Amino acid sequence: MAKSPYSPKGLTWGDLGLPGSPAVGGGRSFARLGGVPVEIDIEHVARLARLALTPDELERFREQLGVILEHAERVTEVAAEAVPPTAHPLPSSNVFRPDEPRDGLGHEEALANAPDREGDFFKVPPIVEESE
Repeated sequence: MAKSPYSPKGLTWGDLGLPGSPAVGGGRSFARLGGVPVEIDIEHVARLARLALTPDELERFREQLGVILEHAERVTEVAAEAVPPTAHPLPSSNVFRPDEPRDGLGHEEALANAPDREGDFFKVPPIVEESE
C-alpha cells in the first residue's frame, strides 16, 4: 500500500478508508468521487477524528463530502495549460517604505498615554504570583 506523502506519521491511504484497506466494506457509509474510483469510509475517518456520529450525520457528511469531491474533480476540467503556477492571483510588489533611521520617542512622549507608570517605566499588574 502506498504511503501518503502528506502524512508525517506514515499512514497509508488505506488508513483513511480508501480502497484496498480492510476498513472498506461492511455496509459502511462511503463518499465517492464521480468518475474517479475513490471511496472514503466516513465512519473510519470519523473514528480517526474521535467523532461519534449518528447514522443521519454519517449520511449527511457522506453526501457533503461527495459534493466537495465532485467540485474538486471539476477543477481538473479548467483549461489552465497556458496559465503559469502562482502563489497569489494578483501580482504583488513591495509596499513597505524605505528603511531609513530616524529619532525615536523620548520617555515622556512614550509614557504620555500610559494608564499607570512608575518613574520612567510602564506599571503593569503582576503576571506571576509569588508563593508564600
